[in-house]
Amino acid sequence: MKNVYQILCALIIVFCFSFAKIPADNNIVFGTISSSTELKKETSLKWVNVNTAEDTWNVKNGTLISTGKPIGVMRSEKQYENFIMHVEWRHMEKGGNSGVFVWSKAEPDPESRLPDGVEVQMLELGWVELNTKDGVVPPIAYVHGELFGVGGVKTDPDNPRGERSKSIENRCKGKGEWNTYDVVCVDGTIKLSVNGKFVNGIRNSTQRKGYLCLETEGSEIHMRNFKLIELP
Repeated sequence: MKNVYQILCALIIVFCFSFAKIPADNNIVFGTISSSTELKKETSLKWVNVNTAEDTWNVKNGTLISTGKPIGVMRSEKQYENFIMHVEWRHMEKGGNSGVFVWSKAEPDPESRLPDGVEVQMLELGWVELNTKDGVVPPIAYVHGELFGVGGVKTDPDNPRGERSKSIENRCKGKGEWNTYDVVCVDGTIKLSVNGKFVNGIRNSTQRKGYLCLETEGSEIHMRNFKLIELP
């Protein structure tokens, strides 16, 4: 009986110690947000894991690192409507796939594991080569910042490639190199600047408010200097 009592006490201690190690919340803090009327008053952005693993995302020296696995997203703590988003990103693997969903409900599709919204695509340049089928090479526009509605969201593309909008210039850099996106989202219109020049856009989005979702889709990606400015 004494041994049983000692075992029970040990289990209780282990349980309490483990419980004490759980943080008050599991939010990831990454990036800043400010208002267009108070640009110098920045606060931290919090992100909520939607359907990825506990170790999918981590922040090291200000850089958000995603392992790429499993496929899924984490979302902003709050929803946004009109804003300017700045983010720098780089893929660490050839053909890497990722992106940011804006105006999303953050409710992933059971099959694709990705949500609705308008996706701002982030692809590594080698994606085209790796996805060549039967000698047919995908359009190079795939890897230079496409914009498109997902999950039933419709848009009017500025530079149509089917229902998607393609960049008018090929400005993205390859594996290991930092790219800069500046994204202006106002009243259903999105304009995308790639590495310092506006090259793409959509209009008349059928969904104009929602969460921001950072995507992980099979390969390691890094993001840094994420800044959000809310607009009226």
